[in-house]
Amino acid sequence: MSARITALTDPDEKSGRRLAWLASGPDGRPLGSAFLRLFVKQEQRHLAELDVQVHPAEQRRGTGSLLVEATVAAARQDGRRAVISQAEEGSSGAGFLVAKGFHAALALIYTRLALADADFPALAETVQKPHAGYRLAAWEGMVPDELADTFVASRRAMNDVPMGAVDYGIVVWDFDRVRAAVAAVAERGDILHTVAAVDESDGSIVGFTELVVPGSGTGDAQHYGTAVLPEHRGHGLARWMKAASIVQARERHPELDGLLTDTADNNPYMRRVNDELGYLPTHISHEYQLDL
Repeated sequence: MSARITALTDPDEKSGRRLAWLASGPDGRPLGSAFLRLFVKQEQRHLAELDVQVHPAEQRRGTGSLLVEATVAAARQDGRRAVISQAEEGSSGAGFLVAKGFHAALALIYTRLALADADFPALAETVQKPHAGYRLAAWEGMVPDELADTFVASRRAMNDVPMGAVDYGIVVWDFDRVRAAVAAVAERGDILHTVAAVDESDGSIVGFTELVVPGSGTGDAQHYGTAVLPEHRGHGLARWMKAASIVQARERHPELDGLLTDTADNNPYMRRVNDELGYLPTHISHEYQLDL
């Protein structure tokens, strides 16, 4: 049975143009779908991100291949140099991507901290331990005006975070981009908590960690970026900030179950921080990349 591929319009353009395709059988029954996000920021104009889903009963019948062909053709037509897609290690999706010419470019280790099992006395001790020349600051939602400029400047700390061989490009942050990211979290009904390390000599932010909590305050929260500017590394600031974020999450959202994070396998420093704070591995996924 051959599938018919129909291009659709997707209205989600918050972080890039998103193209969509639906695969259907001769009787009109949906068989699968594909989404291709075309990043619009200048530094990522070379990149597209693919998500393909085929109903389990329809797999291995060529539907996925037709969807990939359509999306890759669209990426080439738009002048993209690479397409990335993620699949869990050992999954049928991983094998499918490799068969379609994608190569594993980055391994991501996913971990979870069960808050019921967290050692809060030890975490509190970590937070209370002085770090000479630095202090912690924390806020919910948008960064306070007095810290805004240096918070935006501190985002460059993410530029050299190990990301394997994935061609992500260098993301340039400005105030508008920070404000848009905060707004996107709020529009979903979630809560963005940020803990930052501040250099006491000049009041500038030199590192940060972000945690997105479901608006209900239940279930699992998701860590976003954690980074320290290169010139301030080696002082234990990442561990300090993340410990403070955990303690804060428990105090403000006592019904939370756990905290989720993922770390590149070639980032031993952050992996060690997570291990020391009690995060346990749940699974490994790979970012696959197709060079066009």
